Amino acid sequence: MNIPENLFYTKDHEWLKLDGDIATVGITDFAQKELGDIVFVDVDTVDEELDAEEAFGTIEAVKTVSDMFMPVSGTVVELNEELDDQPELINKDPYGKGWIIKIKLADTSEVENMLKADQYKELI
Repeated sequence: MNIPENLFYTKDHEWLKLDGDIATVGITDFAQKELGDIVFVDVDTVDEELDAEEAFGTIEAVKTVSDMFMPVSGTVVELNEELDDQPELINKDPYGKGWIIKIKLADTSEVENMLKADQYKELI
């Protein structure tokens, strides 16, 4: 199981990479394996300000459809457009080319409430 040490995690299996007040968000390697082959990603919250744990979109796999939740409060500023044609990037590279959204954080201190890699390992 791939759990990079430099990322932050949620109990809902999202990850966050912080770069100043902009964060890149995706789903974890564990989540993509549990979902199976991902066939569609739907995010219609670009330019919306959302609270932590609020749904920002859905991810559809062959087996199921799941909501994706904001790891922290902020405004969705970008969607990974490559996922429109290649949703399988999430299966192949969940922490790289398979990122889902970028958000401008409302409060960077919220990241401190997220799980570190070792805490996420214990969760799963």
